[in-house]
Amino acid sequence: MDARTSSHEPRDAARRADARRNRERILAAARDAFNKPAADVSMAEIARRAGIGPATLYRNFANRRGLLEALYVDEIDALCAAAAETDAVRGQSDRFLGWLRRFYDYFVSKRFVAEALLEHAGTESPVFGTGYARVVAAGRPLLQAAVVSGDIRTELSLEQILDLIASVAKIPGSADYRQPILEVVLATLGA
Repeated sequence: MDARTSSHEPRDAARRADARRNRERILAAARDAFNKPAADVSMAEIARRAGIGPATLYRNFANRRGLLEALYVDEIDALCAAAAETDAVRGQSDRFLGWLRRFYDYFVSKRFVAEALLEHAGTESPVFGTGYARVVAAGRPLLQAAVVSGDIRTELSLEQILDLIASVAKIPGSADYRQPILEVVLATLGA
């Protein structure tokens, strides 16, 4: 390695770190913008909210669909990571029910992103099918452990439970209106 190569490494590392920060700022700004009903936010508005130029935005996301897919995948990643978290203090049913609450929050928050993505890509976007499959794969061990511990009923599959939680998330009204409904549904899953 010569002196020229080693002098470029810190600059390259700084550029990569800067690029990661820009990407995260874009995703945070877009997440906030699309977290509202009927959001019709332009790419220019997202760049403005992120405090970056349009060229930086388009370097990271070539179009609106790419940005929406990245937001959707980000939410799936977080939900799957939550399923993998271990908590020695909580029992198996508490872990599973806690993850279902996280799924509910995910469903409520991603609904507007999913609607915008459907508008741009239709069902052609591969993130919908793979995202759901990843969620089911992440949640299945939690359900199985809770069933084995005897704390969760066995009549419903994970897919049925997720559909039930998604149905609660779709109920019109405020979060305060839906929350007690969610708690009653979760309580009925106990053995």
